[in-house]
Amino acid sequence: FLQVFLVEKAGRRSLFLAGLMGMLISAVAMTVGLVLLSQFAWMSYVSMVAIFLFVIFFEVGPGPIPWFIVAELFSQGPRPAAIAVAGFCNWACNFIVGMCFQYIADLCGPYVFAIFAALLLLFFLFAYFKVPETKGKSFEEIAAVFRRKKLSAKAMTELQDLRASEEA
Repeated sequence: FLQVFLVEKAGRRSLFLAGLMGMLISAVAMTVGLVLLSQFAWMSYVSMVAIFLFVIFFEVGPGPIPWFIVAELFSQGPRPAAIAVAGFCNWACNFIVGMCFQYIADLCGPYVFAIFAALLLLFFLFAYFKVPETKGKSFEEIAAVFRRKKLSAKAMTELQDLRASEEA
């Protein structure tokens, strides 16, 4: 319930990035807590707090925000298919993590959450550089942002081709 008001106030991208960064820090804290658990008994509390924070940050960002963004990135025609693909990817990843986590935990031991931290860092960097803010923007405005990025990448490629042909 609170998320609806928070999304409109803070913006989708900033909440998504904050959630990813909070989850990243929590995953690192869980790893540190598990690694040092045999040396310091109080590290179990660090791990518990990190787990609770991980869930809280998930509920602030990566839990609900992708559904907002997917719905806003596509026009009315392809939107249902895009949401279906996003839902499938979400549940497929949940299934894979659920089925494989115990095996990965047995293999990695206390460093199991370092894998999550590395993936969260990649997700954060991708979102930071590639995901636009969609708050208060129409589909046309969002599409224009992607067109500008595509055009600037195309212009850079053409510029590189011109430089290469001048050197030859």
